[in-house]
Amino acid sequence: MEFKDLGLLPELERAVLEAGYTVPTPIQAATIPVALTGQDVIGCAQTGTGKTAAFCLPALARAYAASGKEAFLHTLILTPTRELAAQINESLATYGKHLDLWHAVIFGGVSDKPQIAELKRGVDILVATPGRLLDLMQRGVVRLDKVQMFVLDEADRMLDMGFIHDVKKITKVLPQNRQTLFFSATMPTAIRKLASSLVKDAKMVAVDPVSSTIEVVEQNVYFTDKDRKRDLLVHLLDNADFSRVVVFTRTKHGSDRVARHLEKAGKKVAAIHGNKAQNARTRALDGFKSGEIKVLVATDIAARGIDVDDISHVVNFELPNVPETYVHRIGRTGRAGKGGTAISLCDSEERSFLVGIERLTGKRLTVVEEHPFLPTVGRPAASANPNGSGAAYRDHGPKPFAGRGSGSGSGRKPERGPSRFGGRAAAPAGSQRSASGQRPRNGERSASSAQRSR
Repeated sequence: MEFKDLGLLPELERAVLEAGYTVPTPIQAATIPVALTGQDVIGCAQTGTGKTAAFCLPALARAYAASGKEAFLHTLILTPTRELAAQINESLATYGKHLDLWHAVIFGGVSDKPQIAELKRGVDILVATPGRLLDLMQRGVVRLDKVQMFVLDEADRMLDMGFIHDVKKITKVLPQNRQTLFFSATMPTAIRKLASSLVKDAKMVAVDPVSSTIEVVEQNVYFTDKDRKRDLLVHLLDNADFSRVVVFTRTKHGSDRVARHLEKAGKKVAAIHGNKAQNARTRALDGFKSGEIKVLVATDIAARGIDVDDISHVVNFELPNVPETYVHRIGRTGRAGKGGTAISLCDSEERSFLVGIERLTGKRLTVVEEHPFLPTVGRPAASANPNGSGAAYRDHGPKPFAGRGSGSGSGRKPERGPSRFGGRAAAPAGSQRSASGQRPRNGERSASSAQRSR
């Protein structure tokens, strides 16, 4: 199957081809034809599977079919983090550049004045984080009464970050007669319950089960002492094969400490997390994408906005205590079926987390037995269970692991003439044209102002 077989508008097909894609990924092939008909969708897919295009392309098609002389808010895309919101807005610009549509992105951490100005002019598609959207709704800047399509992305992270109550406040004011596309990397019980409250007669699309770790990723574990992890990380990064690396930590302060240590060791490194100013996070991601920065140290939540190909290695500086998070982390490498390597640095307190990961994935990680920072002989090991009770304990020897689970549409409009806007602005702060035709927004706007940096 190719993109031309999915029923997309010719303008969207052309944009996809210009972006270098001809064959849809499984999540795209399963989602796009259904979404184009107006049916609700619940999608479960790992990172790097092309999920963003799976909802952006139908959103653009249906918004274009419904658009008139003036823009109105047809589609709302809700996502948990600023970086992810900016990434989605860039995808809308890439795929919608031959369509006469306006789209905007709003999030906190930056001034709301440019965002308010853009919203008052009118947009067809709005990408938003919950906090800023609720704020502007309460101030009367945003109205959702005409929304015909609602996309909820990264629903599991919404739950992790405590945004579910905000999501419910937002969905409460959406029209009942709407289309909903609901996406999540994992589907725990709480997320399934939320999905059932938002969709009607939805098509379930599960490209990979939650326990299906990306097969093309080589997965290794290094046992070491907690206080030797940073030195082991420097040792690993001295290898030239570690060309573009994401290092995961559990906490924001932990990210900063690791980044400072690597910087002192002469590594080109940056840290991103929720305490960083938005401009600092944007600079870090831009530097990582360009190759100026070789190592990006991130928390799980901040990393949801990383959309970078050719990541050679993912390093779990600290193992996650939620096994599903491990699956999501290592998906940062091995994107689009390419190979990659995931490395976990495991101390004695984290071996129960390793057991949980191996149970979920049904795969035993390869132990690297020879390295300069092996666990200190004779040092007392902490309990494998953080609560102190007896629990499974992953030893680094080769004995078999008992108890591990088994391996696991739319109508086409007439041509509107050539595009007025050839490029797209880079800074994620306002609205953007998906840009052909002369359709005015609320209040006339010159082409030069429409092109201004967002």
